[in-house]
Amino acid sequence: MKTSARKTPATTAGTQGKKVTLEMVAAACGVSPSTVSRILNGTAIVSPEKREAVDRAIAELGFIPNPIARGLAGGRTLSVGVVTQAIDSPFYGVALRGIEEELSQAGYSPLFVSGHWNAEEERRCIEVLRSRRVDGMILLTGILSDEALRNLAKTMPVVITGRTLTAPGLYALDFNNFEGARLATHHLLSLGHRKIAFISGDPIHPDAAERLRGYRAALEAAGVRYKPALVMPGKYFEESGLMAVERLIDSGEPFTAIFSANDQMAFGAALALHRRGLRVPDDISLVGFDDLAGAEHSIPPLTTIHQAAHELGRLAAVSLLQLLSGQTPDGTLPEPRLIARASTRALG
Repeated sequence: MKTSARKTPATTAGTQGKKVTLEMVAAACGVSPSTVSRILNGTAIVSPEKREAVDRAIAELGFIPNPIARGLAGGRTLSVGVVTQAIDSPFYGVALRGIEEELSQAGYSPLFVSGHWNAEEERRCIEVLRSRRVDGMILLTGILSDEALRNLAKTMPVVITGRTLTAPGLYALDFNNFEGARLATHHLLSLGHRKIAFISGDPIHPDAAERLRGYRAALEAAGVRYKPALVMPGKYFEESGLMAVERLIDSGEPFTAIFSANDQMAFGAALALHRRGLRVPDDISLVGFDDLAGAEHSIPPLTTIHQAAHELGRLAAVSLLQLLSGQTPDGTLPEPRLIARASTRALG
């Protein structure tokens, strides 16, 4: 027996226990199945009355279109690739939630992969996502070259965070890391500290150099000589902050305050100070960067620079959706601000 061509299927049953099909919706509102399909895909040019009739029939019959079939019919998969660096990062985890929430509202599903701060791994992640036919891609920071990102943007819309870059089909969101570090260091200077140690970030991170530059700029503006001996390298995770402070104390270089390039290293720094019998802030003032959820609940609560991770993710998703719809993104990240808590005090 000859069968008819298959139409876009429903993914649920109707109120009468029957499988609700696209044809049933079309019959209920007096239009063709192809018209219903185009309305669902957003490609139909119809009157408001006809669109309303279709929406009403969908609601009354309980029809839920198959998103994969609907996306393929419109030339899209309704999926977005997201390359983060560490999916378990307390900072990027919040950003991923912002991406997921914004894309979900628009009917898109994110596919998350981790690049682990490795260019080859990032390239592999991108190829995996391209093989899944994602409609666009969000890269949270990363270390791929500008040229590689421009080439990627020739194949699909791309949003990149953590750098300043312009190219057709690409939008960049960059946080003012220089100003954030300058604010943190200035805060300690305003409290009378002049021997301020700095736990720097991993130089493989694009933001690490800017935070070091902000630290040095604040010292220079206050007439305080920059001392390389007070700068200890870190890796942006807790253990590296602990080890940096251990090395700093063992060096014998005097200091009264520490500015850590992120909160995770600041948590490790606080533990190292505690193990050496030094109290925060009575003996050493401590400032972090990022304003992670744990900063407010540490003992004592950590003074830090607020970086809106959730807003970063949300804006990245909004910007990509704008690119996908042919619009020019216009989002900008909030400026850094100091959150003064109990981990800093005036010297004296």
